Amino acid sequence: MTLSPDQAVHFGPYRIYPGQRLVLEGDQPLRLGRRAMDILLILLEHAGNVVSKQQLIAQVWPKSVVEDINLRVHMAALRKALGDGQAGQRYIVTVAQRGYSFVAPFSLASIEQHPDNEAHEPRRHNLPVRRTRLIGRQHLVDSLVTHLARQRFITLVGPGGIGKTTVALRVAEQLIGHYRDGIRLLDLAPLNDPAMITAHLATLLDQALHDGEPMNSLATCLRERQMLLVIDNCEHLIDAIALLCEGILRGAPQVHILATSRESLRAEGEYVQRLESLDCPPPIAVLDRAQTLSFSALQLFVERAMANHDSFELSDEELPLAIEICQRLDGIPLAIELAAAQVADLGIDGLLTQLQGSFRLLTQGSQATLGRHQTLRATLDWSFELLSVCEQTCLRRLGLFRGGFTLESAAAVIVGEHIEPNLVLASITQLVAKSLLNVEVGDEEVFYRLLDTTRSYALEKLHLAAEVSDTRQRHAERCLALMQQAQDDWEQTPTHLWIERYARGLEDIRAALEWGLHANGPQMLAIRLTASSMPLWQELSLLKEHGVYVRRALALLDAAAEPCPRLTIALKLALGSSCYHAQGGTAETVDAFVSARTLAERYDDVAGQLRAVSGHMAVNLCSGNYQMALEQSQQFDRLGLHGDAVLSLSTHRLRVLALHFSGDQQQAREHAEQVIQRMAQSGHLNRFTHGFGVQYDQSVAALTILARILWLQGQPEQAWRTARQALDIAIQINHGTSICYTLALSGCLIAHYNGDTATARELLRMLLEQAQKHSVVLFYNWARQYAQVIEGAEGPSLAGVGLVKEIMVTLDGGFVDGALLARAESGAAGWSTAEILRVRGEALVAEENLLEVGCLGGRLREQARSHRGEAVLLEALAVAKSQGALAWELRSATSLAQLWQRQGHAQQAYELLAPIYGRFTEGFATPDLTKVRRLLDELAGQLHA
Repeated sequence: MTLSPDQAVHFGPYRIYPGQRLVLEGDQPLRLGRRAMDILLILLEHAGNVVSKQQLIAQVWPKSVVEDINLRVHMAALRKALGDGQAGQRYIVTVAQRGYSFVAPFSLASIEQHPDNEAHEPRRHNLPVRRTRLIGRQHLVDSLVTHLARQRFITLVGPGGIGKTTVALRVAEQLIGHYRDGIRLLDLAPLNDPAMITAHLATLLDQALHDGEPMNSLATCLRERQMLLVIDNCEHLIDAIALLCEGILRGAPQVHILATSRESLRAEGEYVQRLESLDCPPPIAVLDRAQTLSFSALQLFVERAMANHDSFELSDEELPLAIEICQRLDGIPLAIELAAAQVADLGIDGLLTQLQGSFRLLTQGSQATLGRHQTLRATLDWSFELLSVCEQTCLRRLGLFRGGFTLESAAAVIVGEHIEPNLVLASITQLVAKSLLNVEVGDEEVFYRLLDTTRSYALEKLHLAAEVSDTRQRHAERCLALMQQAQDDWEQTPTHLWIERYARGLEDIRAALEWGLHANGPQMLAIRLTASSMPLWQELSLLKEHGVYVRRALALLDAAAEPCPRLTIALKLALGSSCYHAQGGTAETVDAFVSARTLAERYDDVAGQLRAVSGHMAVNLCSGNYQMALEQSQQFDRLGLHGDAVLSLSTHRLRVLALHFSGDQQQAREHAEQVIQRMAQSGHLNRFTHGFGVQYDQSVAALTILARILWLQGQPEQAWRTARQALDIAIQINHGTSICYTLALSGCLIAHYNGDTATARELLRMLLEQAQKHSVVLFYNWARQYAQVIEGAEGPSLAGVGLVKEIMVTLDGGFVDGALLARAESGAAGWSTAEILRVRGEALVAEENLLEVGCLGGRLREQARSHRGEAVLLEALAVAKSQGALAWELRSATSLAQLWQRQGHAQQAYELLAPIYGRFTEGFATPDLTKVRRLLDELAGQLHA
């Protein structure tokens, strides 16, 4: 059939809306991965017919070459999410040697009203897509959903494998859209250090924690939020989590918390909900088949057995055996899944016999039954013994992974002694089939993950096999290979795809660095990993933490017997870039770039020199050292680029920056347009210049400076369109530091200059949010300064000199002080010189109002000050003209014209101002030009009076 966007497909408890790619189970959305949704829609289009594997792969992955295993994994994920097999219901069957077929009865119905799916926008939460259908817990889930509205802090407590995470995720899923600021899941399983909890939570909340008291900082950012935090796997960090939750409950009255732990947190305000086992039929009850299969433990067993064995059907004769299996496993969901996974190989009879034998050994000589934790342990031992030697080796080596990993990563860590590469795929497939390894289906890739219980078990086996050291070495090597690949992809891959692909490995990188940078670790491997992982730390807003590893790596390199100049240069550049955004132009930032350049010169590394100079140049521009930056931009030509078009483009763009800020707007404009033309001709294949100074998207950076130049040259409307284009590109590629850069240097400012107060405030709020999210403390501080003028907020005082202080003068003349005036008089203020002088000239003129004018001495002092003020204004006008800054020329001429008007020189004032106003061709509604138009009308009226 042809699926119409105007028709809904009904089968089982589901309604499918093909046009919206939406599946509803009742009134709740069933969140499937993109590929799983593709597969479901294709199978529905061919309902009742077989769709070959080749056809599915061609339609689901039209531009990629993928293996059959990708299809099998996505198909398994789809079946689990639909509950295929529950209560005997079959939706999708495998047709041996042919493909798959959708076999369930279905109906079509016209859509009268499309469901609202906006509440389920994925950006409002970070919950994983559903992996399995919930069995036997819906009443509890409904109760928790209701209870959370009244009780702000609930902990789900129970032994390992009881299903705490599954219940918590389902509760959260049903609450999507109920919290204004969304839902965030914090999984603590990969963490061992309590000190890292607040940093991880801040990252999930898109916030940066400032030094001092991170808990207070976290509570502050949560104070106004209305949201749900799901904190999973708390048992190994109970004390720290208890303090965290208590702090959040006190400081953020609209934040609710749902936690999971093997024991209660014993925290103030905590409500403990214990999870019991799934229901099993009582041993002495006489029940018919329908009654028996209504018990949740039996339902789970049958569904998982069917998922692993398409032709499985539980006969009436086998029903008592299945009941005994579930009773023997105490109704523990994970234990039942492990057992059901063996049905295909052992059958029901063989499975029960195996379990009886294994459990008898554990209770021999005692009448006591196993406790629940012992039952799960016994089931894991039994499952492990049923594995082949190769599969056992694979499982224990995979225990080293803390997060999700790909098949390629698994193979890299597993392959070694006793394991050949060609054996890995089959072993991984078997571990998944036997429920010892979970599959997480992303939009683009398939990831594998061990449950925390299984991972702990695998690590124990790894230690017993004395394989830890060799496996750690391969693990660290794989982390390095991934980060080197990530560096290459960083320049060309959309941010959200890049993060999905690589962010899962952060905990593994932490583990590899902590081990490798230790005295007994593979230090050179860890040092290379430190350097190559820089993009990941930047994208995840963890620059400060990365700086700790970089400093440790540099200290080890300093102590090394053999110098490693290229590695040292790379680390120095990484330190400089991190420090620049996290601290600004501090001594450590400058030293990082200067020492990188010195080393690059010593070893004739031209690319290293260029990158070091560019980084130092960014610091100089930020610090207001424009002439030094201009001289540094001239060094690029002397260094030579050896035909490297990408580096040449970047150095050309940096020269635009230097020309603009040093005050030569005409040359800056010419070079800016050349850069943009070169980008258009090259197709702008590289977002960044790899490792080049400070990382911004090339197009965003070039358009940002062009917008500033255009505004200064008297084209405010074109300047705004250019600034908006830069921001749109930065948002489209979702690159945080590029968003901050263009907002701080053009977007917020030009909107304010042009009198668009609402937009200026909106962009200022975006700048504050993005700067916090990406730990760009430099631009966060700038935004707080801007807020003093744009929003009338209080802000920190401005000390010293620098670019941001000069920007503030262009927003409000009250920020001029003696230090800025000295810079303007010496010419060091570059682009802002005319504005500083104009403000000073106006101040001198204004002082006349404070003088007594009733005596000759007072009148003489007044006249002297007016002359000095007039001279400074004339100087400002001359500087603006020489720099080609028509906007500043207009402001200086306006101040002079107002002075001359008060002195009775209306003709002189009009003749000065009218020609300058006449050179404008746009922006007549902006505050500066509106003010001039009124003044010209007044002067004209006075002349004709």
